[in-house]
Amino acid sequence: MKAWKKLTALCLLSLAVLGSAIAQNFPAEAVKIIVPFPPGGATDILARQVANELGLKWGVPVVVDNRSGASGMIGSEQLVQSRPDGYTLMVTATHHVINPSLYKNLKYDTRKDFTPIALIASVPNVLVVNPSLPVKSVQELIKYAKDHPGAISFGSTGTGGANHLAGELFKHATGIDIVHVPYRGEAPALNDLIGGHIPMMFDSLPGVIQHIRSGKLRALGVTSLKRASAAPDIPTIDESGVKGFDAIAWFGMYAPGGMPADLTRKISTDVLDVLRSPRIRTQFAAQGAEPGTLSQPEFVNFVNAEIAKWGKVIATANIKLN
Repeated sequence: MKAWKKLTALCLLSLAVLGSAIAQNFPAEAVKIIVPFPPGGATDILARQVANELGLKWGVPVVVDNRSGASGMIGSEQLVQSRPDGYTLMVTATHHVINPSLYKNLKYDTRKDFTPIALIASVPNVLVVNPSLPVKSVQELIKYAKDHPGAISFGSTGTGGANHLAGELFKHATGIDIVHVPYRGEAPALNDLIGGHIPMMFDSLPGVIQHIRSGKLRALGVTSLKRASAAPDIPTIDESGVKGFDAIAWFGMYAPGGMPADLTRKISTDVLDVLRSPRIRTQFAAQGAEPGTLSQPEFVNFVNAEIAKWGKVIATANIKLN
């Protein structure tokens, strides 16, 4: 028994030394970042900006590989099948923590098969209404909805998407009866909102800020716990009386599960260094995004909390896709 314990200890020590050596020499060749969405979207833009800065820092090419489809699941499957050596990473969006509760046939375990690396960025959503709706604050909207149960509908880019779930979370948190109307993407939903065919919607701040400034839409509150730097005059829904309301869109970097701890720390530290750079802060600000600041262990806790939060929302709303 003593010999077995000694052998086990030696194996663990050898693995630790090997992991440390890998981290010290990383990267020795090109690094690939999978983006599980098409080119041109917010996830792709942010990932490419980070990839460019990491390439300069590491002195090796850091390339983005778009593997879109199935709400981010195709790219996620490819990452899970990759070696946990740091040379294949992924930047994805909030969908990653929503999918486990929406889809029962995932080919991976979201908690076990990924190594969370860093929160790349967060983007607040905003609750907007058509100006014809006779409300000018979150509390006025809640009162109006309670006085007219079932009469208010809210649009989304599709069932199970982040802005749909933001609406369900708001519905649950306030006890109001509002009706979900799914669309096939952001453009048709926004067109109907501006045209007055639907009265309200949750959407990303960058996607609607020009319509807010032009007066085509009225902003009632942002969904983050602090006011958005891009629109500091818009109150948070939390400060408007719906305490604890938090439904941001966010983007995170992951590696395959089982990556050595030293290598995980190395990559996470380098990513956080890049996120603090003035160039990234300027580039992200143009997208209405705030660079992430969480440590790697904090990001792990954040991801687990988000999986639990959206799982509860999906269960409460009885949303089923398959």
